[in-house]
Amino acid sequence: MRMSSTQQQQQQQQQQHRRLGVLASHLGASNAGNSWQPSAVHPPDSTRDSSDGASTRGYRLSRLSAGAAAGLATWAATAPETSGGEGLETLSVSELKALLSSANVDFRDCYEKSELVARLRMARAALPPDTAAQLNALLTRVPTSAAAPLGSSIAFADAAVSTGDALLPEEAVTVALFKRCSPSVVHIRTSAVARTPFSVDALEIPQGAGTGIVWDDKGHIITNFHVIQSAQRAKVTLSDNTTWEASLVGYEADKDLAVLKISGPATLESGNGSMNGASVRPALPRAAQGQQPEKLVPITVGTSQGLQVGQKVLALGNPFGLDRTLTQGIVSGVGRDIRSITGRTIRDVIQTDAAINPGNSGGPLLDARGKLIGVNTVIYSPSGASAGVGFAIPVDTVRRVVNAIIREGRVVRPALGVHCAADAQRSQLGLRDGVLIIDVTPNGPAAKAGLQGTFRDRYGALVLGDVILAVDSQKVSTVEDLLAAVEEKQPGESVALRLQRDGKERVVSAVLVERQSP
Repeated sequence: MRMSSTQQQQQQQQQQHRRLGVLASHLGASNAGNSWQPSAVHPPDSTRDSSDGASTRGYRLSRLSAGAAAGLATWAATAPETSGGEGLETLSVSELKALLSSANVDFRDCYEKSELVARLRMARAALPPDTAAQLNALLTRVPTSAAAPLGSSIAFADAAVSTGDALLPEEAVTVALFKRCSPSVVHIRTSAVARTPFSVDALEIPQGAGTGIVWDDKGHIITNFHVIQSAQRAKVTLSDNTTWEASLVGYEADKDLAVLKISGPATLESGNGSMNGASVRPALPRAAQGQQPEKLVPITVGTSQGLQVGQKVLALGNPFGLDRTLTQGIVSGVGRDIRSITGRTIRDVIQTDAAINPGNSGGPLLDARGKLIGVNTVIYSPSGASAGVGFAIPVDTVRRVVNAIIREGRVVRPALGVHCAADAQRSQLGLRDGVLIIDVTPNGPAAKAGLQGTFRDRYGALVLGDVILAVDSQKVSTVEDLLAAVEEKQPGESVALRLQRDGKERVVSAVLVERQSP
């Protein structure tokens, strides 16, 4: 018996419904224990094509499975309430950043802890349910099973997943991420300007190329210091293929970071540098007010706190002049130390096996949600090409340095005079909290206050140094907490350090000094 056209359409609809169910189940796989329910698929929308009368039906998937939605509904009915912004000051810097990042709240311009608190207070009424649950749990310090780890409910965030045969769901996510993030990546070309004795025309000599990141809508571009080192002129090409003259806002050579600003369309005359070139100083003109592109797409800034080995990452850049090239890999290591161009150590660097080649320098390292977690800076390779060992400056360091440069034109940082173990190393040594001191700078503030570093005794046994637990009553749980607490101060200020040594706690005072550049 043959089916009528109506019955055939109903059968096709049921088959589509089952296929969408399988896909939705895959999308909700990150919510452990949650199975797909029919309510996870919105009712089909029917439209009529007036040209041929054919009926088309569209489907879209919700971001959460029904089980996850039910869990959030249960939390909403039972979660403890807190009012206003009370208690936010008790959170650590790393906790504040994790909450803001989970809620997709931009905090790139926050320089001090008080600014992070203010930003979270303003956004609190609109926090997603899972982030609000985490916040309430932190404020009450009562564990809650309803509050999942930050970001765990976002399986394929901000990606339009195709149900066609062309792309698999994971491929569609990567393609969508590239389309969203690539406008925030720029191509930087540097050159020097010379004049011959037989001509009045300027001769432009190319020096190098690299990658930059659009930091904000005011025209600030961040890149590596070594990309613009000794350059007299820098031109920035945006994703729309327009080229702009860039001027120097400031740089921090010790961290291999520099901030440029787009000031006008590229012309040879505007590129003549007025600064004296040196081996570690760019001769770019200083930033001034000028024409800017009509529309810039700033990068979405995340946090490098809590990165884990094995986490998926993606790198965007212009290797060998091939603009907007995307590669992917994993976090191969955290807490690495590398040498900057000045010879100083850059600590807590991210190691990745994502392909990074000459020309990638200054480009973004992104997490699986497309958020900036690092700035690609250097590779280890005997051939000069990618060998699967690349390094990126963590975004928490980038944010501090860039904000200081934009606000002050340079980085004025107080120094305590200690070298600390990475958080992962501290945990491996059995320490649950605080920051372990590895070394103390001779005649520095910490040395004068009597702090001790880690050493080996005459028998070769490892003797752990002091563990900093708090700065001026502000709890310190990670290296980032310590840096943030110290850098809120000014050189010359005295800070009270609560330490742990040989299982006993003590409090000492140290007078901070200004960190000197070479």
